[in-house]
Amino acid sequence: MRPQLVIVGAGPRGTGLLERIAANAPELYADPGLDIHLVDPHPPGGGRIWRQAQSPLLWMNSHAKDVTMFTDETVTMDGPVREGPTLHEWAGLDGRVFADRRIQGRYLHWVYERARAELPPGVTVHHHPRRALRVGGPREGRQQVWLEGRPRPLLADVVVLALGHLDAEPDPLQAGLSAYAREHGLVHLPPDFTADSDLSRLKAGEAVLVRGFGLAFVDLMVLLTEGRGGRYEGDAYLPSGREPVLYVGSRRGVPYHSKIGYDWTGARPAPPRFFGPAEVGELLARPGGFDFRRDVWPLVEKELGFAHYHRLFTAHPGRTATAWAGFEARYADAADPDEVRALVAAAVPDPADRLDLAALDRPLDGVRHGSHEEFQEGLRRCVEADLSRRHNPDHSADLGVFLALLSVYGQLVRLGDIGPWWHGFFSHLASGPPGPRLRQMLALSRAGLLRFVGADMTVTAEDGVFRAAGATVPGFAVEARALVEARLPEPTVGRARDPLLRELHAEGAAETPEGLLRVAPADGRILDGAGRPHPRRFALGPYTDARTPGAFTRPRTGGPAFRQNDATARAALKFLAQLALRAAA
Repeated sequence: MRPQLVIVGAGPRGTGLLERIAANAPELYADPGLDIHLVDPHPPGGGRIWRQAQSPLLWMNSHAKDVTMFTDETVTMDGPVREGPTLHEWAGLDGRVFADRRIQGRYLHWVYERARAELPPGVTVHHHPRRALRVGGPREGRQQVWLEGRPRPLLADVVVLALGHLDAEPDPLQAGLSAYAREHGLVHLPPDFTADSDLSRLKAGEAVLVRGFGLAFVDLMVLLTEGRGGRYEGDAYLPSGREPVLYVGSRRGVPYHSKIGYDWTGARPAPPRFFGPAEVGELLARPGGFDFRRDVWPLVEKELGFAHYHRLFTAHPGRTATAWAGFEARYADAADPDEVRALVAAAVPDPADRLDLAALDRPLDGVRHGSHEEFQEGLRRCVEADLSRRHNPDHSADLGVFLALLSVYGQLVRLGDIGPWWHGFFSHLASGPPGPRLRQMLALSRAGLLRFVGADMTVTAEDGVFRAAGATVPGFAVEARALVEARLPEPTVGRARDPLLRELHAEGAAETPEGLLRVAPADGRILDGAGRPHPRRFALGPYTDARTPGAFTRPRTGGPAFRQNDATARAALKFLAQLALRAAA
């Protein structure tokens, strides 16, 4: 019987795994036969999120030149580097374009086809356009993968779950809001992938409360404005008359920071200085474990500060009062935040050139406005200032911090589940919308179709309506008959609507306090409640405690997802090769 490998999920993660299998198979798998089964109701390559059948108005939030599915020499892995084109090279686009997601879907499908073509002879890929329902079988024997609509399971020697972003059952708060909406004839759209939400329920001219100011909100904004026939002329938005009025707020009360709009010049930053493999190894070796805020965050903060000031001193020395060598030595020796602040205050005269991570993360903390209209103008100024700075190379220390954030994320992945705060912090600073999207927000605000609620937004359901308020404008509240939760569902195994994950949860697969599936850091094997790695089951993706910023990343930034894909591919191939040897014997 030929060895059988089942990969559940054929989106970017499953495609990246297939690419790594093709790269590593010549070294690790000499047997002439192997069947690889890809299970996904959506076409291979793009999967659900990057499928080609979606609105052309929806963009990626990265420049085309900053998107690749191929490894390079910066990826720390045991497998061979197989370089390939970035999105802009493959599609023939200007590298600074923000491509629409359909183009990315075509790129991902091409990557899938290339990976399949590069598999050794005798390795065959079968796509099953169905959902996987559950995985069964003994730890030491063949697994059974049951598919929707099939009476017999796929038999698998190895199963890899690469499921990507999944739907989830509502938590008690969301369930209560949905029940209230049904009882009072209101509209409540819970967390979802925006392109799959039923936005037809949001009527022209009506007030809609929106909780969430990240990338899901950007999609919502686009589909309810341009998607309904409106258009932009210069800095103005010309409505179609079919748009609702969006009242948006969040914990921060501001949109994510704009994507940086210029390129790096000069030498690339040095490798991690204060938070690298050695520091991660020391944290993992502590007998009593570690606390993120107490033990990890100070190292991260120092790493980000080092990147900021290294760039400021070396690229913009006229804005500093001392030489870099002296500052660097004192910065490295500084033992507490107060000492760092004093050093920076003496060496960097302009406060605008100093790194303040707390202010970047929560710019409205302590800010109060006397009226709702006053706040609208104030937040427009805040967004305009962010756009100006993020597109001005005179502030290239910001780009240094961005690159350091990518480096830090690559190290944090090794620590497992560190809680949700870091992911939100990273997304706010490093994974924001393209500049043009923020300019569209400003135009919609001036047109009266986008209204800002403020920070620490609260939503209550009472008197037959939803009511929203925020801390930024004391005393202000707005009522509406529609509420949209503009964010993806939390990737929790226990509430996943995916039946396969629910079955794993019921069987006792280990999960973190945040509800993420626990996997072995070395190769992604699924752990049980006793911490034992399953010999035949692996998992990759955002619902695991090895979640990464994305399945693809910027070239030459050592993408941790590529490292994980390589490790899992090699472990699976070695296991399958051993099975083949035993069968031959």
